[in-house]
Amino acid sequence: MSLGTVKTKQWDEPAEPDDGTRILVCRYRPRGLPKDQETWDEWLADLGPSKNLHAAAYGKNGDPVMWDTYKAAYLREMRGNPAVHELADRVRAGESITLLCSSQCVRESRCHRSLLKALIEKQLAGEE
Repeated sequence: MSLGTVKTKQWDEPAEPDDGTRILVCRYRPRGLPKDQETWDEWLADLGPSKNLHAAAYGKNGDPVMWDTYKAAYLREMRGNPAVHELADRVRAGESITLLCSSQCVRESRCHRSLLKALIEKQLAGEE
């Protein structure tokens, strides 16, 4: 059996045949979006940053946190999160997944979806 794949996109990017299961990994569902316009198959809010970290990232309680601080905090939050292991198991079993984040999160390299993808890939490589 071959491994599935892990991709990342913004939730409003068009679905492609190789997306597999599209999973929204945001703490919050997009505001004002009717259910019939959802572009994802599953929503795993616990894979998004905590409410406090989300607020810190957007500077809701002062200056926004720097990327290195955000990255370290998000990775700490995900340590031991069973959903990360479950996604890795699904990919290991051959399922392809696409991790979806906010349409406002335009820099994938500065988004938790890229960190989550790396965590899943570490699981697949047996590094975690």
